[in-house]
Parts: sequence; C-alpha cells; structure tokens
Amino acid sequence: MIEQVTGAGALPFTVQLKALLDQEARYQPKLCGLRIIESAPENGLRMTVKLRDFQVRDLLSLTRFFGFSSETFSLAVSLLDRFLAVMKIQPKHLACVGLCCFYIAVKTSEEEKSVPLASDLLRISQNRFTVHDMMRMEKIILKKLYWKAKAPTALHFLRFFHARIQEQLDAESKRILNIERLEAQLKACHCSFTFTKIKPSLLALSLLALEIEDEHECEPVPALREALDALRETLTVKAGDLVCMRELVAKCLAEYASTKCLKPNGQRLRWMISGRTTRQLKHSYYKIAHLPTIPEYAC
Repeated sequence: MIEQVTGAGALPFTVQLKALLDQEARYQPKLCGLRIIESAPENGLRMTVKLRDFQVRDLLSLTRFFGFSSETFSLAVSLLDRFLAVMKIQPKHLACVGLCCFYIAVKTSEEEKSVPLASDLLRISQNRFTVHDMMRMEKIILKKLYWKAKAPTALHFLRFFHARIQEQLDAESKRILNIERLEAQLKACHCSFTFTKIKPSLLALSLLALEIEDEHECEPVPALREALDALRETLTVKAGDLVCMRELVAKCLAEYASTKCLKPNGQRLRWMISGRTTRQLKHSYYKIAHLPTIPEYAC
C-alpha cells in the first residue's frame, strides 16, 4: 500500500502509517553502498557524490521538460539511489543508469499516453547510447531491485503528513502550509546526496517542521505546532533529532537558492530541438517552462 487515502471510508491514519513505515525500511538504499560512494575520490574512475547530484539535476531537467509529475521525479531518484547503493558502476555508465531509472519511473507513474518513446527520450537527453542499451540496462536495474519499482518516497510521506496536519486545522490556518512550496523544497533536497541516507519519513517531517518554524516566527499558530508535535511523537522522533534535521534542510535550501548552486539545466535540453525533431515529438514535449525557484512568502 503506497497510495494514501483520506476522508470517509479511509483506513485509520496509524494503520496507513504503519504500512508505509514497514515498506520504507525495506526500500531504503543500503547504507554501506552509499558510504562507498561518499568516500570515493574525484578521479573520474569511480562513482562519486558529485556525479550522483549532477545526474539527479539532469533528471529534474527532464521532468520539467516533459511536464511529468513530482511523483515521477521522486520515484526516479529513489530508483537511482537504491541501484547505486547495490551496484558499483563506472561513471561512463551513469547517464544510461539515470535515464533508465527515469524511464521506469515514467512508465510507473504517468498515464500510458504520456509515456514518450525511448528513442525520443534519448534524443531529448542528448545521450549517445542506443535504445537497445537502455532496454538492457533497464532489465539489469529491475533485476537488482528485485522487480520492485514502486517504493514509498519522501513525497508520499510529505503529502500524507500534510493532509494529516490539515485535518487538525481550521479553515484559516489550512492556508499556511502550501503543499506546492513544500514539494518544490523537496525536489531541491533530492538534488543533494546528503538526504540519501535519511529516511523519507524523517525528511518529509523535517520539511514540515522548517516551514512551520518559519511561519511561527511571522505569526504564531499554536495548532500547527501541536499537530507537528503529535506527528513527531507518532513517528517516535526525538525533538533534538528533528531540530538537527530541520537545520540540515534549511542549509540545503539556502544553498539551492544561492547563485553558487548548480540548478537543473533546462536550457541544455532546449538547444538541441531541431525542426525535424519538433515535428516528431508530441506537442507538449517542447513547451519548456523555465525552472522556477522555490516560492518565497513574506511575513
């Protein structure tokens, strides 16, 4: 059970949460594999943190370009991190692995009519490997992940927790927590290797905690604090641990907002669209919107 249901007829929150947490533990990237990536030198011979983050930014560019959902991007990142944690790959194969994880996520999360041809995906992403290479790599990825593509992501938890908190607020207070802003912040966190080692549920809770803390400084809303504390206790997360994670998220978002941060390069995708390619693609494929910054709201 990955999809959460709210409202009349839904299972109790604790039942749904327990099912999600049980799955979370099984789908978490292997820590030993992540540590190998983290300790690898930048010599071009081994998979590194920097290469992983560059690849995730490219996946975000593709997500924006095709207009795919946040679910697709979060699942693609989950697949990529899980695979990199169990397989030692050479940097030259990373682009193929990343694109295949993205394609698996697209076929899992998007409507069938929106799924592009593999050849179109290759053309747009400017990769030099073939469709046959993609098909072989896709099979390898699924085999290593035991054919379990769907996984509870931080996005699942973020939406689930957001809905839970909203249920406990009055109509006026419900406007405070903007889910679109929170999802944009989550995408920025996905672009940082730091959060690969963090449980998706804790990352989602930390994003909410940061947003509520920022809002509390502008205009205290006791109901928000109470709802967050209740959620934290349900997850058995210590208050001090949540504060540390909240600060880690805040640091990541500050770096993302700075000019030093290498944000996804949608322009790279725009340059290579020729008239011939344009005629072969679906209409929505070449309506490229600029990558928006995370929305800011003044106090």
